[in-house]
Amino acid sequence: VGLNQFSSSHSFFSAVCIPVFLPLTVLFLISVSRSPEASVLQWPPALPSSDQLWDPLAPVVLLGWMGLHILLYFLPVGKVSDGLTLRDGSRLKYPINGFHALCISSGLVMLFLGLGAPLGRLFELLPPLAVCAIGASFLFSIYLYIRSFWAPSHALALGGNTGNPLYDFFIGRELNPRIGSFDLKYFCELRPGLIGWVVINLGMLMKEVELRGSPSLAMILVNCFQLLYVADALWNEEAVLTTMDIVHDGFGFMLVFGDLAWVPFTYGLQAAFLVVHPQSLSALGAAVIIVLNGIGYYIFRKSNSQKNQFRRDPTHPSVSKLETIATATGKRLLVSGWWGLVRHPNYLGDLLMALAWSLPCGFSHLLPYFYVVYFTILLIHREARDERQCRDKYGVAWDTYCRRVPYRIFPYIY
Repeated sequence: VGLNQFSSSHSFFSAVCIPVFLPLTVLFLISVSRSPEASVLQWPPALPSSDQLWDPLAPVVLLGWMGLHILLYFLPVGKVSDGLTLRDGSRLKYPINGFHALCISSGLVMLFLGLGAPLGRLFELLPPLAVCAIGASFLFSIYLYIRSFWAPSHALALGGNTGNPLYDFFIGRELNPRIGSFDLKYFCELRPGLIGWVVINLGMLMKEVELRGSPSLAMILVNCFQLLYVADALWNEEAVLTTMDIVHDGFGFMLVFGDLAWVPFTYGLQAAFLVVHPQSLSALGAAVIIVLNGIGYYIFRKSNSQKNQFRRDPTHPSVSKLETIATATGKRLLVSGWWGLVRHPNYLGDLLMALAWSLPCGFSHLLPYFYVVYFTILLIHREARDERQCRDKYGVAWDTYCRRVPYRIFPYIY
């Protein structure tokens, strides 16, 4: 995952509207998923009452969860990797122990369940937890913006130091804000929000057990598919060190809100939907959905692994025989293997998995397909951004690559 969750179009309008619109969208989607109609088109929309938006337990849970993962960040297990070279020639060090954090978190959750902890209570806590996460995102972003004025110029993100306070607050002024060795952006990117997402999903499953005696096949599939996705991201945590989020984007409200609020509270809407709107799923239907998710995951993992291996060591036997195109920068572009099929095979795999997550919810409501629609728009926009940047960077070589690989995401379609 390590995804830049929102468009970074350089506009004052986006910087003003998105910090207002997206938090309201999170609360709206959670509210709709819990309503009997679950209609995103209902007007006036189903809005939560004020007493549904606050519970004194919510900030305790949120702070405890963040505190746990700060402790796990410093766990002396796993290797320590160097990031890419910064403008001042230095390379930061990052602990690669996110998968360990997932395993320990899972063990603790299982222990609490064994001791009788009512994990299904997360269903009622979902709106107040989202409110707390949104509030924490704003407060944390304000802190990041203020502290950035004490950062040296070489530590600032090239795109987040425009002099426009609202835009810089949104995009983020400082590239890699740290407290000692604790990297704030790297910590938030994959840990509390991503692992929190699967814990919330498990809470929804336990709520279904409370209501109906056992989890439905649809709920089990959603939990398993999304757990696989999160586990894969954390198992391959080192790959995030070369993503745009870490290498290029400043750490401001855009990434903070995406990591701490948007991902955990909107990516798992299917599970929350299934609590109130149970779906029956045939064995054949389940098998088809499992195969679809498996194909998507296979494409996603194989294409990403091939790209990462080629970046690390182009002479490795697994990639050394692949056809490439030379560029004026000295780098080479892959034009065979997965990257000869379409220009972004990893996006194709991502979208197939997104569809498989929603299909267990049936076809009676639009809400469970919010993630598919949102992610399709996001990836098509990101693909267009990647095209512009690669054309500027590689010039004629990129035009040659595009002629060799004409399809962007979907073979023979787009």
